[in-house]
Amino acid sequence: MASEFRLPALGADMDAGTIVEWHVAPGSRVKRGDVVAVVETDKGAIDVEIFEDGVVREIVVLPGEKVPVGTVLALIETGAGPEAATAAPAPAPVGTVEGRAEGPAPTAAPAAPGTGGGGPDEARFRISPAARRRARELDVDPASLHGTGPGGAITLEDVEAARREPSPAPAPAPAASPAGAAEADKAGMRAAIAAAMSRSKREIPHYYLSTQVDVAAAVDWLAVHNASVPVTGRLLFAALLLKALALTCRGTPGFSGFHRDGRYEESPAVHVGVAVALRGGGLVAPAIMDTADKPLAGLMEEFRALVTRARAGRLRASELAAPTIILTSLGEDSVDAVFPIIQPPQVAIVGAGAIVERPWVVDGKVVPRQVLTLSLGADHRVTDGRLGAQFLARLARRLGEPASL
Repeated sequence: MASEFRLPALGADMDAGTIVEWHVAPGSRVKRGDVVAVVETDKGAIDVEIFEDGVVREIVVLPGEKVPVGTVLALIETGAGPEAATAAPAPAPVGTVEGRAEGPAPTAAPAAPGTGGGGPDEARFRISPAARRRARELDVDPASLHGTGPGGAITLEDVEAARREPSPAPAPAPAASPAGAAEADKAGMRAAIAAAMSRSKREIPHYYLSTQVDVAAAVDWLAVHNASVPVTGRLLFAALLLKALALTCRGTPGFSGFHRDGRYEESPAVHVGVAVALRGGGLVAPAIMDTADKPLAGLMEEFRALVTRARAGRLRASELAAPTIILTSLGEDSVDAVFPIIQPPQVAIVGAGAIVERPWVVDGKVVPRQVLTLSLGADHRVTDGRLGAQFLARLARRLGEPASL
């Protein structure tokens, strides 16, 4: 039985995407979770996974084509019939730059200029989409580089380290400079974010609440913990926030889920999205999967890896589509409070400001304490101010008991 593999929505600000390359071809066997394609969006190149087992029957959209969200990209044979059972060994991927099998290479589909369709020279080595794009901007020949990534893959850092000026050569027409291309990308991302946030404000009846939380116990606990472990095992306050938020969502319905087709769907698992500022400007909010079930050390490791991959342009589609609620923190920028906008189809978003020393009343005495301002933006179609206040109060209590996280 043939199943349609469609271009997923990788966030509320995505309407279309360009197929950069395929990692599979007709006849390839795939299993759930395999990265089968790279799609260019306004927020960079995203690895797109398949969500079922089967055999690729047909590639419908070729590298270089820009198509709307929901477009059929490929047909997958998912049944156990004769066609799937007798599928031939997978040929080399269409338009891939992730490697090439020994022997004659099949003819790859042509890609539009600048889309990274994977020509014959590029197919001889492994290189990440972000690194390939940066190499073009800097006129660096990837074939001349030594990859330091997994399996010898060329990374963004390898390209930056080998940066050189382009050799003078006559051009048939003026070409955009790397700086100009970067500015165009930044403008495109800002326009996409603006469109998504405008839609959110139009369609979602927001309400906002904030509270100040005494986090002295959490700060002290964190200091003691970090003094007892190696540098690589130290935690940031963000890890406590992530775990406390996930546990609060698990015990408080109405804040972790999606509003679709006029109704709210509570998510059975909590996947907290983390707002990450990109170096070139703009934001992405990939998810840490099953946040509530992970120990603090595991959350810290995933958080660091997620930020690194987001800024290197190596995120997966599932990470961008999965968040059930988002945490955005501007504490490192010394902002007291942030009142963020919900990213549809989610129904809530939590903001955290800087931890600052404030006068605080403890046992009838005014003493200096470490204080954090938490804010909640939530959807009035699902919850109201009273439920939102209970949510923030429970989150504050969680942060006051760091040893229980």
